[in-house]
Amino acid sequence: MSGALERFVQAARVLGHAVEVRRFPQGTKTAQDAARAIGCEVGQIVKSLVFVAGGRPVLALTSGANLVDTAKLARLAGTSEARRASPEEVRRATGFAIGGTPPFGHPERLMAFLDRDLLGHEVLWAAAGTPDAVFRTTAAELVVASGASVADFKQT
Repeated sequence: MSGALERFVQAARVLGHAVEVRRFPQGTKTAQDAARAIGCEVGQIVKSLVFVAGGRPVLALTSGANLVDTAKLARLAGTSEARRASPEEVRRATGFAIGGTPPFGHPERLMAFLDRDLLGHEVLWAAAGTPDAVFRTTAAELVVASGASVADFKQT
């Protein structure tokens, strides 16, 4: 197991969130790649996207079928603007690289929002610390593990 995957599994254990990691050698870096590898709808994929709003990292747990409206996300974060975090900012805030960023297990709990559309799926799949690893979860489990608030921040 890679160091990133081990850290994620340990963090899940500490949070009491039992995870069974599935690995796909072809990779699950994008929502489309993950859905294809798993055999599910792209909307069931949880993208763990990091933005910077008001100078602090904000985690947007987004349905694979949606794009983030940064103006809506900024309002939710209580600031006037938000931008996508750079790869270095993502790693600094989460301890993980883009493409494998999990929804929880970061050095510090981030302000987080969960895309309301994820509630429409009984089963969700999210990154488990590396670009080829995912785990099965639910929206309710993600809210508890990440501390996310359910919100509407998708582009329309």
